[in-house]
Amino acid sequence: MPLSTAKLTGPWDAGQVATYLDDTRIPLRLSAVAPSGWPVVLSLWFARRGDELVCATQLSASIVQALQADPRCAFEVAGETPPYHGVRGRARVTIEPDEGLATLALLVRRYLGDDNGPFARWLLGRDTPEVVLRLDPLALSSWDYRERMADAGTASAAPTR
Repeated sequence: MPLSTAKLTGPWDAGQVATYLDDTRIPLRLSAVAPSGWPVVLSLWFARRGDELVCATQLSASIVQALQADPRCAFEVAGETPPYHGVRGRARVTIEPDEGLATLALLVRRYLGDDNGPFARWLLGRDTPEVVLRLDPLALSSWDYRERMADAGTASAAPTR
């Protein structure tokens, strides 16, 4: 099911979810079940491409093995500081080669601003195979506590003594 036809719950409509995903520059937290049977969670850069979310990682990454064994995943895109808001969901993942590193280059530009810096050149210059993780959302849920937490925007996450 594509983003536009995924089951949607929460206060945001599909357009608001898409805008949030397009405008947010924090990593997506991706969870899957490893071949050991234990859940794993990792953070990956992402971009929305049409009705899909795409990430890139090395072919040798353990998450690739997990998703090859079971393509079901859950994900969340949300900040860690108040006021809390974001999107989470369930998806099926398709894994394919990142031909010409096109997806990795897209993500580098999205998160780093350009592909000319030392870190960007290092990422794009590695000699390891990269794959694209294409997430096809089945269900999406949004939450937005900004209005009721308006005075918490500057609160510290750690308690004070």
